[in-house]
Amino acid sequence: MSSDHNKITNQKGEHLVIDLGSIDTQSLLNEGDNKITYTNELSSWEMDSLTALCDTIIPAVDPPESATEDSVIRFYKTSASMAKTPDHLGRMLSHRMRHHVFLIRLMLFMLSTRLGTFLFGGIHSLSTGFPFFLKFSELPLHKRQQFILSMSTSWFFLYRMGFIGVKLLILLAFFTQVDEKEENPSWEAIGYCGPDPEFMKSKKHNEPNRPLGYLTPKPNHNTKAQNQAQPKTKEDLLGPLYKGVINVNNSQDILSEYLKNSGFHVSINRKNKSYQNPVMTIQCDAVVVGSGSGGGLIAGALASEGYKVLVLEKGEYFARENLSLLEGTTLDQMYEGAGILATRDLGVSILAGSTLGGGSTINWSASIRTPPHVIREWAHVHELEIFESPLYKEALDVVCEKMEVQSDINNEGFNNEVLRKGCLELGYSLVDIPRNAPADHYCGWCGLGCKDGRKKGTCETWLKDVIRSRNGAILTGCEVGKVLYERKRGRNRDTAKGVMFEHKTNNGGRGRGRYVCVVEAKTTIVACGALNTPALLRKSGMKNPNIGKNLHLHPVVMAWGYFPDTEPLSSLLSGTGEGKVWPEKEKKSYEGGIMTTMSTVVAEFNESGYGAVIQTPSLHPGLFSAIMPWTSGSSMKHRMTRFSRTAHIFALARDIGSGTISTSPFDITYNMHSIDEGNLQNGVEKMLKILAAAGAEEIGTHHRDGASINVKKVSCHEFEMFVKKESSKAIKGLAMPVASAHQMGSCKMGVDPRTSVVNQRGESWEVEGLYLADSSVFPTALGVNPMVTVQAISYCTTQSVLEYLKRKKRG
Repeated sequence: MSSDHNKITNQKGEHLVIDLGSIDTQSLLNEGDNKITYTNELSSWEMDSLTALCDTIIPAVDPPESATEDSVIRFYKTSASMAKTPDHLGRMLSHRMRHHVFLIRLMLFMLSTRLGTFLFGGIHSLSTGFPFFLKFSELPLHKRQQFILSMSTSWFFLYRMGFIGVKLLILLAFFTQVDEKEENPSWEAIGYCGPDPEFMKSKKHNEPNRPLGYLTPKPNHNTKAQNQAQPKTKEDLLGPLYKGVINVNNSQDILSEYLKNSGFHVSINRKNKSYQNPVMTIQCDAVVVGSGSGGGLIAGALASEGYKVLVLEKGEYFARENLSLLEGTTLDQMYEGAGILATRDLGVSILAGSTLGGGSTINWSASIRTPPHVIREWAHVHELEIFESPLYKEALDVVCEKMEVQSDINNEGFNNEVLRKGCLELGYSLVDIPRNAPADHYCGWCGLGCKDGRKKGTCETWLKDVIRSRNGAILTGCEVGKVLYERKRGRNRDTAKGVMFEHKTNNGGRGRGRYVCVVEAKTTIVACGALNTPALLRKSGMKNPNIGKNLHLHPVVMAWGYFPDTEPLSSLLSGTGEGKVWPEKEKKSYEGGIMTTMSTVVAEFNESGYGAVIQTPSLHPGLFSAIMPWTSGSSMKHRMTRFSRTAHIFALARDIGSGTISTSPFDITYNMHSIDEGNLQNGVEKMLKILAAAGAEEIGTHHRDGASINVKKVSCHEFEMFVKKESSKAIKGLAMPVASAHQMGSCKMGVDPRTSVVNQRGESWEVEGLYLADSSVFPTALGVNPMVTVQAISYCTTQSVLEYLKRKKRG
């Protein structure tokens, strides 16, 4: 588009002026409806049980004598129901959860009856007086807590699942819910500031009349520089895509005219709206399903070469001023499954991006090249010559340059300082992590979106090329239902024709409808990620038995260490000052560059290539509370008051074990291999030692028994015994929270169609002209953050697509 404004003519012949970059017409970028208010559809019986469960996990308790601050005292005396968490959770269960809802609601119903409560809790549900059998809400608090703990260790696996699910949902809801002022009453007590304070100050400084949530770039605190600064452009405020993104749920007229103005041929069938005769047909050279690291790159590269490219993204676009940097809001809006996705047995909790830019929008900046031992394994063991080719080396260089990858860091954050110091004290290996962010990028909110464009995800790089080339368009809120293909005469396999999606629209105010749209394309690229790509291929009728198998998750377990922000009493009395506060008193666990250093002490990079790397996570209060062990309401509140000074580090395994995914990203099975469990246990041992060596006062893991130790008060022998015991505990079987932020391998690349889904050109064995461009094509687990490797493989696949399009053009 040549300007910010486009004239669109409606059916009455009236001109509609659309400014895709304005705040007032942001509805064209996003769906355009008012803010959705979800209703609580749980029955009164279910809510009775849910309220009792919430007040069991987060009860009102007496504060300790050491608590002197009013906010901390209020926090201890506030129960979940007082904070209206049950109703908040009821709305979530009614509308936002996509899996395990039936089991949770069945559990709530059973706990609302005396018989059901007895079946779950046994003797913990009995009373010495009539009627002897009590339903869950009638039990006193200490009985309810014993009841819940008995579920966590039950021999019956479904009971353990129930405990994990209830604990996670309640804690996540309580610590992420916000009021009309976008505040949470617990945050002050736990030392959490909410959204980035500099973002909030910048918002008020630049637009004092804007509603909460308006975002502008980080201010320059140099007054002279501020006075000389130029006025902010729309691209500064909104990001580089503000002219070129439209939500697919706008009216047919707006959508079709927008696409026509972008150079696409669009036809509308207003009479027959069957699947055989779609309401809208869009023609282009290439359709790209997914906008993450793989899809974004291939779309940008093809558009830059002059091809008409249409990008379809099921997630929404949140321009910079539309970001909230609120944990709960972001999980709901920008993550798959509202951030509460898990394997079928709840054994692994999964974080995956579902927004424009995919994982590159909400990841933690780590930009690590494909490790040499992985390249050798893929090239020699899996016979994929592409990985030792000059093209792949070129690809690594190109994508790292595009993302401005560098390893310098001006000021290291809390968690990374702890990891670095502990490793240096112990002589463990240390590696500075390359990042697609500048050296002074001290931001702990990157997992909630990039507020100023300094993190170079695909929205700031390849997708920007799509828009600036004027050869492409991006449709958000667009969930593709099927890949289209046909068998042409004289061919021995099908040929891709494009994709189909449903168009939900209010039809210009004339009533909502659902219509079928077809994108006809010369080549089709599927880049939905390792969870959604196999599901889409299966729904499209593809028969390759390898689709959905070989899913790797990079399982992660964590350990924690508490670092007080007060100088030890012994040091104050002696006047020596030897107990100086470290990390610095003003530093908080959730601030600073999320990943700047890692250790390969358990990684076996010089041997098998398997093992685990030790890195640092981003944990805001909701996720922090969800993974911490729960042994009682008071102990959980005590742990949370230490939130801002509790460091976390994690061990990430390059997994041998694998899983499967069927026709839905909400139906995942995963089997952790015993070797992987052993590598993670080895990681637990090293992490506890690192935390202690860094100076932690108290350390612990996330095992369900909640064991911890005060390092300053025990002997060396007691410390070693604790470490040995904790690192030998089981990880599988819901004994300890296991997480995944990387999913890969579910449509693996290979040289044999009997054992793989795509060839090394990225093209499907089953359908000609259909290419996959995401982490699903990995032959094995990678062992490090996959962003650079995804882009490098997609860069190589782009060359194959270009050759294919040239052949199509020749006839």
